Amino acid sequence: MKQAKWFIHPVFVFVLSTVALAISLFLYIYWYIGVSENLNSVIRRYQLDANQFFEARTWVVILILSLLVGAILVGILIIFIFNLKTQQLYRLQHNFINNFTHELKTPVTSLKLYLETFTKHELPREERLKYIEFMLQDVERLSANINSILNLARIESRLQEGAPATVDLPEMIRRFINDNRHIFQNCDIRVDQPSGGPLFYPVIASLFEMLLMNILTNALKYNVSGKPRIDITFEKRGKSLLIHFRDNGIGIAQAERKRIFRKFYQARHDGPIPVGGSGIGLYLVQQVARLHGGKMVADSEGVGKGSVLTLILPQDYGEGKK
Repeated sequence: MKQAKWFIHPVFVFVLSTVALAISLFLYIYWYIGVSENLNSVIRRYQLDANQFFEARTWVVILILSLLVGAILVGILIIFIFNLKTQQLYRLQHNFINNFTHELKTPVTSLKLYLETFTKHELPREERLKYIEFMLQDVERLSANINSILNLARIESRLQEGAPATVDLPEMIRRFINDNRHIFQNCDIRVDQPSGGPLFYPVIASLFEMLLMNILTNALKYNVSGKPRIDITFEKRGKSLLIHFRDNGIGIAQAERKRIFRKFYQARHDGPIPVGGSGIGLYLVQQVARLHGGKMVADSEGVGKGSVLTLILPQDYGEGKK
């Protein structure tokens, strides 16, 4: 992003506008008081009727003018804050474009190299199968990135696929994991069975599966243990239903726990895992949670000690229980 010149920088403009309004108000009051004192001197000297020169509500007018100037100052402050947030979003979008371009370019370059190898060399079957496996991984990576953009557009335009349907959440999550076992084959995922039997809740299946995919793949991506593990448990607390996703990954720093759900935001990591991705996975998770009337929160005991992502839903699942 191009650096703005100092004389058109929003901070300078805001300060200058504020000072100008304050000086204007001060000069107006100072001038009025000065004029009033001079008129009072004239009235006393010539014994004139003061009501011909002053109205009783003059100070009320000054008060109103002061309030109007205050409202203008508040408006300038709001515009200033909005401008700063707009610039922050622009920077995040700029970083997103750079990172996402890299995410697309890397697998495309890899696929090109493999295909050029096939065209120039006769390879044994074992070698071809190995390269094809790598190519499939690159295609899967490309597909995931493209789907993330499509999902972002669909979520932000509020285009939902179907109406909510009441499902048994633990059973749905188990079925989702089983259907995608090729993605989670090296991970130990355990789904707790709540006491009291099935746990029914109305969800939009396609969106809830998107939420699960982003949470689980994120837990796998940021994990350096020999055997990634994710424990999914359910808890009833007050009027809320909590679904905990606890992993043994690299953890989340205290300062990052709220930021990771922001649009295009990528948490900073110090360690063997490079920062990658598009920065919209957990943002999509938060949006899906809100579409279901809930929210996502993150917790961690510290860097290197795993993390817990919790989906908080309003506990009205009993109304749809079959």
